[in-house]
Amino acid sequence: MIHSVFESSAASPAEASSATHAEVRAARLFGLSVALAICGAVAVGVALRGGADSVSVTPGAGAGHLTLLGLHFSYPIVNLAAGVVLVLAALGAAVVALALRGVLRELRASRTFARAMRARNVRPRGDVFVFDDQRAQAFCAGLLRPRVYLSTGAAALLPEDELRAVLAHERGHRDRSDPLRIAFGRVIARALFFMPVLTRLHDRYCSIAELAADDAAVRASGGSPSVLASAMLVFEGATHPDGSVGIAPERVDHLLGRDVPSPLPLALAAIALASAVLIALAAWQVGLAATARATFNLPLLSTQPCIAMLALIPGALGAFAVGYLRRVAS
Repeated sequence: MIHSVFESSAASPAEASSATHAEVRAARLFGLSVALAICGAVAVGVALRGGADSVSVTPGAGAGHLTLLGLHFSYPIVNLAAGVVLVLAALGAAVVALALRGVLRELRASRTFARAMRARNVRPRGDVFVFDDQRAQAFCAGLLRPRVYLSTGAAALLPEDELRAVLAHERGHRDRSDPLRIAFGRVIARALFFMPVLTRLHDRYCSIAELAADDAAVRASGGSPSVLASAMLVFEGATHPDGSVGIAPERVDHLLGRDVPSPLPLALAAIALASAVLIALAAWQVGLAATARATFNLPLLSTQPCIAMLALIPGALGAFAVGYLRRVAS
């Protein structure tokens, strides 16, 4: 195998300044996703701020109290406006929790991938990292430092021109930081669940990113799509690790020069933007008239903390037992 295949060739000034149609569409899709995510985050922040400002927590001031069977209970006093604000604040808290969960999931997957690759004797060859595997695999992975990975099986099966096209495809993903962009899209699509258009934008970006990487491979092959098309047959059915961007055989139409329509879902984006603005305005306006008063004790729980804690012990033990039995069964 010629070592020059593993060296990244610099693009000419004309190639660097002229982006393909697929690259432009990918940039627009990602930009629209980021803009909507910012709007959603602002709406969530306003809702959380409104919920925090409307609640007054002082010991024994203004909260309701009742006595049942000799036990003293407290409950919050909330007007209608505060109820609306607290619902919106709960929505914001759910978004924050889902976002944190998504980020932790992506970081965990990245660490798992790094451990798996260390066990496969990864070694650098130029700007490509080769690992031991008889299957044909090539992918770009890494959140903050994306890298191109190639299996020994792929290096042995592919002729030089096809290998050059495959590596150019993965370098295209690397140069656009597609693994990080795709992970970001997954996180915001799950967290901002009240903006379902983000899921559609994420799926569409994944597809267009493949077309843009194919364009880079065709340029590396001297403008001939047949080289990459031949290499794609070798990778048909190959699996790729979580968080990576791999080669798939679904881009025949694009390689044949046929137009692959991918209109921006502007109507759905407008609806998502309107929902974010509505949430922010509702939290701001209603929060001006919202009042909620409670004691330091949790609502509807006894003011005697010992009794409340004793009541929680059986439930906690039951939850622990169920979780343990599930782990044993799995």
